[in-house]
Amino acid sequence: MLAALSAVLQILPFPLAGPVPLWRRAFCWICLTPLLWAVLYGKNNQGTALKPLQAAWLGYACGVAWYCGNCYWIYQTMYLYGGIPKPLSLGILVLFSLYLGLYHALFAGVLGWLRKLTSTTTALCLAPFLWVAVELARGRITGFPWDLLGYTQVDNLWLTRLAPWTGVMGISLLIAAANCLWLMLAAKRTALKFAGPVIVVVFVGYSTVVVKLDLWKEYKTGSAVLLQENLSVGKEDLGTKEPKTQMLAVFSALSQYPTQGDVEHPQIVVWPEAPTAFVDSDPELRDSISKLARQMHAPVIVNDVSIASRNPSGFYDLYNSASFFLPDGSYAGRYDKIHLVPFGEYTPYKPLFFFVGHLLDDLPFIPGASRTGLQSGGKSLGVFICYESIFGDEIRQFALNGAQVLVNISDDGWYGDTSAPWEHLDMARMRAIENHRWLLRSTNTGVTAAINPAGQLTEQLPRHVRGSLAVTFAYESDLTFYTRHGDWLAWLCVLLSAGALGWGMMRGRFTRATQVH
Repeated sequence: MLAALSAVLQILPFPLAGPVPLWRRAFCWICLTPLLWAVLYGKNNQGTALKPLQAAWLGYACGVAWYCGNCYWIYQTMYLYGGIPKPLSLGILVLFSLYLGLYHALFAGVLGWLRKLTSTTTALCLAPFLWVAVELARGRITGFPWDLLGYTQVDNLWLTRLAPWTGVMGISLLIAAANCLWLMLAAKRTALKFAGPVIVVVFVGYSTVVVKLDLWKEYKTGSAVLLQENLSVGKEDLGTKEPKTQMLAVFSALSQYPTQGDVEHPQIVVWPEAPTAFVDSDPELRDSISKLARQMHAPVIVNDVSIASRNPSGFYDLYNSASFFLPDGSYAGRYDKIHLVPFGEYTPYKPLFFFVGHLLDDLPFIPGASRTGLQSGGKSLGVFICYESIFGDEIRQFALNGAQVLVNISDDGWYGDTSAPWEHLDMARMRAIENHRWLLRSTNTGVTAAINPAGQLTEQLPRHVRGSLAVTFAYESDLTFYTRHGDWLAWLCVLLSAGALGWGMMRGRFTRATQVH
């Protein structure tokens, strides 16, 4: 029951079907406490402390329930937009949750092992570091660091000052530590004597060192037009209900005369990732975008598909690309998406999924190779596509390579009216905070917006409308500590957790050897 309660409390601070009210964000500060109590203080049927494997099963139950609730949108995406029958779509969601729930099992199992090797208090003190180490594993091993705990505080301007130093996982560490503190206070009254002074020292130190740092300045030197095409998404039409020539004409007109905003001479025009079936080498596409760039006297970014090479099966491998046109209309190259969506753009470990037949055969994309910024007029733009925005350690490389503004083109139409578009937006906002960069986000169905370096939406379009948004922003050139060093704190948590586990094992062996002698 405690594990199930913890799963529910972990779901509440994240979006459910729209923006999260602040009162729901507050649940993050207690969401891990029931699970920690069950693992560290729970008893088995024999009335003794839980064994590590029993603790792992509790964590697993919690993790499976959390992923089913947090990522329920997978079910709708599969059957509504992927054309997969409802029973199979539900099965995919369950299998997905059973797989990724193993991370909660890893956390709880190792925590239970630490309690057995050391003590309950020591394990509780190490729990926040272990939690962050597992968050890092979610991103590095399976490549799905969706909704890390720190994202719940993206609206907290006081706490997000930590992100340019530690990344989102530094905030996760703080939240996990608070969850451990409540349990420590409840379990040991003597902790009350130390909790007060520690909290005061942490608060004063944090306020003095971090909060006083300026995140961004009130000046804007750039302007852009962000297009929201609002094309239908689905396997049946792939956005082709409108003829290509008509689409190009309509979208070009919207780019020149924004439906919202008052920018007269934009410096950038951005079209979103969308199911348009545009091909990079198509002369009609190139002529249309080239003409638009000359008319606007501004560079234009457009999503298309680029042909890579013919594969051994006789078909062509493709890139999901963002093509770049200069103000004089010339084609200046493209960015090829590097981090592809598993089962959406490519199939990982494809032989293991023989049971779905040819369902996954039409995923021909291969990853790009370079995160170099696109250059125009002495300015550098870091363009990345959709799903890539959830990988902080990857997006920072754009800023590290000189990008002065980040541009995210995305198609969140596949998610429908679920929690996913809002979850995706929160993660993109954190990338702006971590790197002290403005982020221009152009999406097919929304949320299209300009995001300042504090993670705030300065201007945005409503979802599910076709339009364009004129925004202002600033070019930034400084490099944050996180931009320079990446997930250093998370790796430190890995070393600390591994070191504590190794020390506990050596201590146990020494104790047993002493008892034998």
